[in-house]
Formats: sequence, C-alpha cells, structure tokens
Amino acid sequence: MNHILCGLAANPALPAELVDRLITVADDEIATELAARPDLGRAQTLALAARDEGTAVHLAYEGRLTSADIDPVAQPQAALALLDTGAGLPEWARRFATDPVTERREKLAACPDLPPDVTDTLAADSEIAVVAELALWTTPDMAARLARHPHAEVRRAVAANEATPPAVLEMLLTGDGLPPARHCLVCERERTPAPHARPHPHPHTADDLPPGAFCTGSHESTVHDMWRQALSNPATPARAAVGFAGHSSALLRWSLAGRSDLPPEVWGRLADDPLPGIRGDLAENPAVDAAHLRALATDVSPDVRRSLAHNPRVPLDLLASLAGTTKIGATLLPRIAAATPAEVESLAKSPDPAVRMLLAARRDLPPGTRDALAADTDAKVLKSIAPHPGLSEARLRDMIDRHGVRVLARVATNPDASPSLLEHVTRHDPPVPKAFREVARHRNATAPALLACLTDRQARPIAAAHPSLPVPVVVELLGDTEGRVAAAAAANPSLPPAMMLKLTR
Repeated sequence: MNHILCGLAANPALPAELVDRLITVADDEIATELAARPDLGRAQTLALAARDEGTAVHLAYEGRLTSADIDPVAQPQAALALLDTGAGLPEWARRFATDPVTERREKLAACPDLPPDVTDTLAADSEIAVVAELALWTTPDMAARLARHPHAEVRRAVAANEATPPAVLEMLLTGDGLPPARHCLVCERERTPAPHARPHPHPHTADDLPPGAFCTGSHESTVHDMWRQALSNPATPARAAVGFAGHSSALLRWSLAGRSDLPPEVWGRLADDPLPGIRGDLAENPAVDAAHLRALATDVSPDVRRSLAHNPRVPLDLLASLAGTTKIGATLLPRIAAATPAEVESLAKSPDPAVRMLLAARRDLPPGTRDALAADTDAKVLKSIAPHPGLSEARLRDMIDRHGVRVLARVATNPDASPSLLEHVTRHDPPVPKAFREVARHRNATAPALLACLTDRQARPIAAAHPSLPVPVVVELLGDTEGRVAAAAAANPSLPPAMMLKLTR
C-alpha cells in the first residue's frame, strides 16, 4: 500500500486537478479513498469507475452511477449493484437470470423488484443456492410458492423472509399442508445419510456444511434451522411459536425470547430457562410485562441483570436498584433517555452515585441539573457528566483538580473544552494516554497540545491529521516510519498544495 497517496486521496483540500492525477495511477486502496470523496465530479466518477470494477460497485451503491454509465458485459458486478439499488434495467435482469456464472445469478436473486419472468427463471434454477437466495428476499406470492420446494434449504430461506405470509410460516413450523422435503445439502453429499462431524465439499456450492449438520433421512439439521428462522421471523403467528417454549433445543427457545407477541405464561417459562442468554434476551425485551421484569431483576446472572437495565420499559425504581448491584457503565440507557423532567429531577437527587452516573450520561440536561452533577463528589458521576455541552471551563478544571487521571480523558471529550484547557490536559502529570487521543481529535486543539499528542504512539496518527498542526510538522510527518502516521499527514488539509503536487509526481 502507498500510504502517502492513500492519505492524499482522502485529503479534503486536494485540488481537482490532483484528484484527476491520482485517478490515473490509482490502485485498489487509492481508488477506495477517492471513491469516498464527496467532491468527485461527474467526469472523475466515470473515470474512476472505468479503472476498477470494485470501485464501480461502490460508486453504484452510493448512487453516483446510472444505468447509462455501466456496460453489463464489461462490468457485470457494477450492473448487479445497480439492480440491487433499483437503478438497473429490466433487460439486465433477464440477461443475468441465465448467466453461466452461478454467483451472478445468486446476486441477482437478492435484488428487489425483479420482473415476474425473471423470478420464474430463478425459481427454476438448477443451483439450490440461487433458489434459496431468491426465497430469502422474494415477494409473498413467490415465497408461498417456494415453501413447497422439494429442497429443505429453500424452505429454510423462505422461513427467514419477513415477506412470507403468516399462514405459510405457520405451515413451515407445523408441516401441515406441505409435502415433505425430499433433499437437503447433507443428504445430497452422502450416499448413506449420517451425522457429519466435519464439513464436506458440496458439488453445488463452495460453502461448507455447518458444524453438526446431519441428516438421517428427515433433513434434521436443516429443518431445525428452518424452525429457528421462522421463530425469529416477526411475521410468524404467535400461536405457532408458543409450542416451542419447552423444546429441547436451546437455540429454538432462544429464538422466542425477543418476540413481542407471546403470552405472559411463555415469558414466565423463558424466565426460568437454564440458559442465561435466553433469560438475558427476555430481560431486554420491551414487550415483557413489569411482573416478569421484576422477577428477572433478581437473576443470579449479572449479564441478565445488565440486559434488564437496557430494557426501554424497565420501571425506573427497578433500574435504580439494578444500578447499585450491576456493572452497567456510563452509558445512556433507553429508560434514562426517556425520563420525564420530574424523573430527571428525582434521579439527580438519588443518594446512590451509580444512579446519578446513569443520569449524567444524558447530553440534554437542564443547566441547573448539569451543573449540580458537575459538582458531584463521586468520580463516576463526573466521568459521566464531563462531556456534557455547556459546562464552563472553571467546572471542567475543577473536575481535574479534584480527581485528576480518573476524569482527564473524559474532560478532553467535552465539545466546549477551550484550547487552554486542552493544553492543560496534555501537561498533566502523570500523563493519561487516552487523554492524548481525545485531545488529538478535538476541534479546539492547538499546536502546542497537538505537539504533545505526537509523543503518544496511539494519538500520533490522529494528531497528524489535525488541521491545527503546524505545517512544517505535517510535512515532516510524511516521512514517518509508521504508515498510519504518514497517511494521516498526507490527508491533513493544511498540507501545502505545492507539497500535494510533489507527492503526486
């Protein structure tokens, strides 16, 4: 990789004529950076797309190419990308539906709004991977038709498709009304169906069988995965799903834990499940009633209690009790974000610093509440409130004076931190490496602060890209032995145009 040219390709101040120059010499990495530029002109976009099909695919997905710009014969992947975004031509779809390359037909099968004759062709494809991909994304009518496909892998894909009609999904779970599947990927590979401890090559696909895949004539592992997909599908009727709450397969029970339409008795059964992961997903489910949430608050697993804290409908008093017994961290919880003004006032006065810390993670607190939390005696609360906009420099300095290294990095993330405060952070003894990284990316960082950041290995490439870094230093960093630093310096918008020109030569 040419780190300098990759960095230069990402430089927002690169003149248009130098963008043109880079396009003519771009390799894959440089082309990727150029394709991400928001200032690419029309001619530049077409020139870049013509150099590399991978870049053309990226540009197509970004909406910067049209069907008039792409030859489906010369750049089939780019044409498929346009079809995938709905910007391709129907005749392209018909062409790819019979393309000899299986991967292209498979990609086409995932595209939206295909003409009916194209979906009919794909549904009859000889490669199961193509038919299964169609089943995963197709319309309700075609999904219902493919649910009767003799291959279990196609039915598995139908079960995952949220457009599949509810009645069809119910049939996939019960088997009622559907003829038995005749094939699966496992039994196609073996003359004598048997468990497979290790993956075996398959004549129709380069993918290996998943671990534990087996078939004794009933396509057991594929049917199991089909059930799991159907149980996770929100379109599946609850009446068809509830019977799996006591299934011996933990994966099937787990698929139920996130559903919003189950009766309370099923939630109760899942709340007693021996697998903590199932109880954890249930605890985070906003549809679960308060009674079951309160029961989960006493769960022996800290992971379950932590998941409960992230439930947007957890009762506030329950969340307050969890704060003192569960390691949640200074993250903005959904229930805290939705707290009313009265609840905010109550939380701010909580005697438990863990509760005040959770509230301090909000960034829209009333000034009085914000300032009161900024004067808190507990370092956890200060770390949480330190990035809040609107805090005065005096309050931020006071945090540092009182708690030093414990709050230093968080203070440096405050969007209103002044240049002098950021310099103060970089001079702190002992130094805090994370604080250097935060200062290096701060919009208010000054040259002295950035020079200090260059002494930290992880902060160095961040500081090298900062526009306030002195120009001579930026130029010097172009020769840094670490590629990330050199690339960052080349991407620095303060780099003189004359040096940009020299680098392109």
